[in-house]
Amino acid sequence: MSTPIWEALVRADAKRNRDAILDAARTCFESEGINAPTDGIAVRAGVGNATLYRNFPTRDDLLAAVVEDSVDALLAESLALEGRAPVAALREWMFQLTWRLRIWQDLPTCIARTKDEDGNPVQPVSERLTARTADFLRAASGNDIGAGVPATEVFELLTAVSWAVDRFGDDERRARARVDLATAGVVARVAGAPDPRRA
Repeated sequence: MSTPIWEALVRADAKRNRDAILDAARTCFESEGINAPTDGIAVRAGVGNATLYRNFPTRDDLLAAVVEDSVDALLAESLALEGRAPVAALREWMFQLTWRLRIWQDLPTCIARTKDEDGNPVQPVSERLTARTADFLRAASGNDIGAGVPATEVFELLTAVSWAVDRFGDDERRARARVDLATAGVVARVAGAPDPRRA
């Protein structure tokens, strides 16, 4: 019969293993891309493959868990943008989102691949970022529909641009210029939208 102390030790050990796997995966994804071998992640974490797969049955489960921390940080940081002029806030959000997505090689490809895979663990990550993009589009256009610019399509555009930022090795200045060029049409449409509050 297990005791409360034994159960607590088992839970603590399980948490240490999970945290070690996440730390190892983050390091491997940053250095090798999201297709880094899971065997290498397990070795770096100091656990067996069975332990890794018990915690994260698929690569996408592991990727979603790792990316979640970065998404949480990005969404928290985005609150500071609400003090800016709405169009300027939208432009900065689109840059920050693109810059964050480029951190791991092939993450944009994974986001595109899982777009229509219902139940894929990466989808909620995309949905949270799309919803925040919609917030900035609505604020910049002054209406509830974001001047007819679908947030889903803007998120997909930024995902594609993040791939280019990574592949062309852009520094922050070049990446910002690339995002500004790629989203000029979005900004023009949103900035020119009638504001019912001033009608």
